Amino acid sequence: MTTQLGLPDDIQACLFDLDGVVTRTAVVHAAAWKETFDAFLRERDGADFRPFTDSDYGEYVDGRPRADGVRSFLTSRGVELPEGDPDDPPDARTVNGVGNRKNELLLKKIRTDGVEPYEGTLRYIDAVRAAGLATAIVSSSANTQDVLRSIDAERLFDVRIDGVVARQRKLPGKPRPDTFLAAARDLGVDPSRAAVFEDALAGMDAGRSGHFGYVVGVDRVGQTDALYAHGADRVVVDLAELGGRA
Repeated sequence: MTTQLGLPDDIQACLFDLDGVVTRTAVVHAAAWKETFDAFLRERDGADFRPFTDSDYGEYVDGRPRADGVRSFLTSRGVELPEGDPDDPPDARTVNGVGNRKNELLLKKIRTDGVEPYEGTLRYIDAVRAAGLATAIVSSSANTQDVLRSIDAERLFDVRIDGVVARQRKLPGKPRPDTFLAAARDLGVDPSRAAVFEDALAGMDAGRSGHFGYVVGVDRVGQTDALYAHGADRVVVDLAELGGRA
């Protein structure tokens, strides 16, 4: 049985990823990663370097904590860097330095172009809350709170588990389910009674391995089959497809 929200009727909480689900920032993240990695590879390999691709973004970076994304992608190219420290400067040749360079570029793009929400998602979250379900934002981004404030959406979430909180609590990021499990725990809801909403393949893996009650894949880039293969119970292009009226 499903409710008018398109969810099983025993779901008590909804756990939403940020980038690509609530806001149109996934494309900005991808552009910042490409600029960062292409510059790194060009400096390392010269003009014949192999550029960072959309496929690389989906497989190695999307949805993962920043340092994990750096490490995962560079390993795929046979590159190992020292970890460094979280406050490494953006020109440091360390995992954290490369990640901080990406974040510097991301923030510059956000300041220049602003942040847009997906209106269908905001309406759906309003309907979820009106129906009495709890809500959480679960993101690997350390900029989650600022992004939510910029679109006046902090009020829509009872709990926030983001890159800052994950670091404080030493929670491994997606594809591990720990951040989603922490959100369910903070809401006082068993994972089997919580629904996960994600656009990243790593997020699908987290939803599946965490044994959540329902996993919704949001397909913004034409990867419906991959989202199902990684554990989605249902895939939509926009959350408005699930129903619900705020």
